Amino acid sequence: MEFRPCIDIHNGKVKQIVGGSLCDAGNRAEENFVSEQDAGFYARFYREGGIRGGHIILLNKEGTEYYEKTKEQAMLALREYPGGLQVGGGIRGENACMYLEAGASHVIVTSYVFCDGRINRERLQKLETQVGKEHLVLDLSCRRRGEEYYIVTDRWQKFTDVKLTEPVLAELAEHCAEFLVHAVDVEGKARGIEEPLVRLLGAWQGIPVTYAGGIGSFSDLRRLKELGQNRLNVTIGSALSLFGGNMNYEEVVKFVAELPEK
Repeated sequence: MEFRPCIDIHNGKVKQIVGGSLCDAGNRAEENFVSEQDAGFYARFYREGGIRGGHIILLNKEGTEYYEKTKEQAMLALREYPGGLQVGGGIRGENACMYLEAGASHVIVTSYVFCDGRINRERLQKLETQVGKEHLVLDLSCRRRGEEYYIVTDRWQKFTDVKLTEPVLAELAEHCAEFLVHAVDVEGKARGIEEPLVRLLGAWQGIPVTYAGGIGSFSDLRRLKELGQNRLNVTIGSALSLFGGNMNYEEVVKFVAELPEK
């Protein structure tokens, strides 16, 4: 298990939001935290602490009012920590290489691959060819319908027809280096993890998976370790002291690095 930091950018600001509240119309979101620091500040902080593998997420749709400001912040972070951060949000075949050239270690992709409610295997193959499997992360962020989880796209606003299952994980793992999975229904609420989803991800033994969503205490983090069988990497947003929360950043990093008791 590894701690993976995050830099979420919305309307040109580093923020922590309630994931399910994000809305393109009016660039709206329910905010938990809005930083006075720019994205470069957080990138330097992670670089100086030797924490790698974090993700920058652009939360504005391309072509909307604040997109360029959000993109500028993402590029600033990449310049501050070349090779140390992944970037996602609006990544497609036409711009993926640009972000790698700007310093991203990986590009994170959802909507480009999961379009029209299904897996577009032609686009997936195109991306893999363009950037290399070793530089591609698939974002399998999902929401619950009944007892099953479905991958969601377009800043978590649209359901696809793709259920998150072990066969789907196995197929997609042939084309990428890692998965990033936000449990959207609990994202930003800090009220506990999505336990059935964590069990599913923890039982699957494949490429690295980073889980995000619902962690608000060290008991939640302990539960994630247990149900995820210590296989899942983790990112924490709103609950982290770095973003105004009550979980001390240094203690979190230390806790995640410790091996569970046998």
